[in-house]
Amino acid sequence: MIMSTYHKFNHGRSPSRQRWLLLFSLLFCGLMAQAGRTLIPINDNWKFRFSHEVHKESGQQVSLPHTWNAMDALSGKPDYKRGIGNYSRSFRVPMAWKGRRIFIRFEGANAVTDLFLNGKHVGEHRGGYGAFIFELTDLVTYGAENKLLVRVNNAEQLDVMPLVGDFNFYGGIYREVALMLTNDVCISPLDYASPGVYLRQTKVDDRQADVYTDIMLANRTDKTQEISVTVEAFSGEKAVTKQQKTVKVSAHATLQKLTIPFTILQPHLWNGTQDPYIYKVKVCVWQGKTLLDEVEQPLGLRSFHVDPARGFFLNGRHLPLHGVCRHQERALVGNALTPQDIEEDVRLMREMGVNAVRLAHYPQSAYTYEQMDRAGIVTWAEIPFVGPGGYADKGFVDSEAFRANGKQQLRELIRQHFNHPSICFWGLFNELKYDGDNPVDYIKELNNIAHVEDNTRLTTCASNQDGDMNFITDVMAWNRYDGWYGSTPSTLATFLDKMHAEHPQLRIALSEYGAGASVRQQQDSLRQPRPNSWWHPENWQTFYHIRNWDIISHRPYLWGSFVWNMFDFGAAHRTEGDRPGINDKGLVTHDRHIKKDAYYFYKANWTTEPMVFIAGKRCTRHEKAETEVWVFSNCSEVALSLNGKPIASLAPNDISLCTFRVTLQPGLNRLVATAVKEGKRVEDVCEVELADRP
Repeated sequence: MIMSTYHKFNHGRSPSRQRWLLLFSLLFCGLMAQAGRTLIPINDNWKFRFSHEVHKESGQQVSLPHTWNAMDALSGKPDYKRGIGNYSRSFRVPMAWKGRRIFIRFEGANAVTDLFLNGKHVGEHRGGYGAFIFELTDLVTYGAENKLLVRVNNAEQLDVMPLVGDFNFYGGIYREVALMLTNDVCISPLDYASPGVYLRQTKVDDRQADVYTDIMLANRTDKTQEISVTVEAFSGEKAVTKQQKTVKVSAHATLQKLTIPFTILQPHLWNGTQDPYIYKVKVCVWQGKTLLDEVEQPLGLRSFHVDPARGFFLNGRHLPLHGVCRHQERALVGNALTPQDIEEDVRLMREMGVNAVRLAHYPQSAYTYEQMDRAGIVTWAEIPFVGPGGYADKGFVDSEAFRANGKQQLRELIRQHFNHPSICFWGLFNELKYDGDNPVDYIKELNNIAHVEDNTRLTTCASNQDGDMNFITDVMAWNRYDGWYGSTPSTLATFLDKMHAEHPQLRIALSEYGAGASVRQQQDSLRQPRPNSWWHPENWQTFYHIRNWDIISHRPYLWGSFVWNMFDFGAAHRTEGDRPGINDKGLVTHDRHIKKDAYYFYKANWTTEPMVFIAGKRCTRHEKAETEVWVFSNCSEVALSLNGKPIASLAPNDISLCTFRVTLQPGLNRLVATAVKEGKRVEDVCEVELADRP
């Protein structure tokens, strides 16, 4: 039986290898008339053309994932292509597929997608960040080639979230696509393209975990079908519980709900980065001895809550959330990411000590959430209800179409990713404003929907306004840039303390804080730049994070903090830093090649593996002999030498910082920082030149 998921089947393989595997799948599908679910990736051999390219031979061959904006948007062209792109390809439907249900499932295409099969319109999906699915069973021609045309539109539209955003709206089929075959009686794939299986954890502690399995069943036949459904949980390869129910599925049922509870005694808990243990749950549909369908889902057993005075708790223990925000894009490829790209992002996060992430500002790929599960990173997932920030236009239009679209995208987010243990928060909006159409009543609607869909998680928001919208979600967070967009870091402390004093039961966090930095722009003294200028020196970002983290780390009532941003990202309208089209607030460069100094500051604070780092190494030429050297370390003492001569030994302060006063000598200077922890010696070296004085 071919039961591959997209990434297991396709990624990391050459196009010729993919084609061979697809041919293999098609040849053997004739032997599978009574088999369960089959996934067949169709990511290669697509022809792409823009809608204005009407000549028959104008298409170019592409493989998925694909975006047409990888070059123009990332070059800083603010009027990058936003319109319709056409993707076409054929696939053969063997006669052996008769009697099977045939679906096509898209992991994501931005933003409005219309599907045509053999020239006939099949359906439309509105929204650029969730998966969606269409049934093709009655539309295909058996024993023949069938032609797919997918028209994807990333133009501005007032009835599709998001309306605005300080990021690029890449167009294209930028995630994977697969055909799916099932039997007439199956676990329905039509419940918002979800797995059709929901694992609701009602009680979890170290003694017992109670789980209710909600299963959405479908029956395409015109007769009631009696089936048995088994739910089996595995710890590794060992089954730890198995439950079974017999049920009659009504004729023509599309979403008939069946609930099967189970209990695991002395459960192995999903305990964040310390121990991200995951069970496997297998749900099987049987008719007699025939397996009709099978779906596997992850189960990470955990409990969590947020205290307004003491912060976030996981499995009854306080866990300070050391978080970052992440966009699903990078240099050269835009948002058309591979699994390897996602894995690299997670590795860089974990190396820095990240244990929480805000996946902004929209639902990200299923593979991204899987990686967060496996890494133990507590996750904030959100819908793309985005306000204008400091830009024009607005994020909310009070129309029925817009309201319906937001509700649809929220249900998609929750149902598609319900079983990921890493997700603890559903985010409902970012930086909305009250001007014009007031979004408060609509936020309340969304909050109610989230609680109906999932009463096991907390709703949250990212706000930069005072007023009613901050008191709707279960917990909330602030976007603050004290010391970057004006003011100084000290105003962050004043704001947080005032907010906590005035609203002691309001559970607050920092959803964004950050400052721009170019690794190409260095200065040997500390001067605050203008954010909208072409000068974003790296040392100011470092200073900004030192001062902000000093404030954050000493306020236990914050349930979390999330650096904006983990990585530089594309924003075509920006004209600042060292080049247009980039938001350079990342701790790592857009291409993931360079970790900025602030990255190592957080690594010293958030990790325990011995490390020492001298900040400012990229500033290789100094004008002044007297200088201040910042060294970050998680060791108990750091020794600094200059040109082979000891300067001083200092104990890092409570934010892992040592500050040394140094007098550079004319010419080249070599600084060496050393530290020892648990018998392991670490060192870092920095070479700077003191400029000749006139």
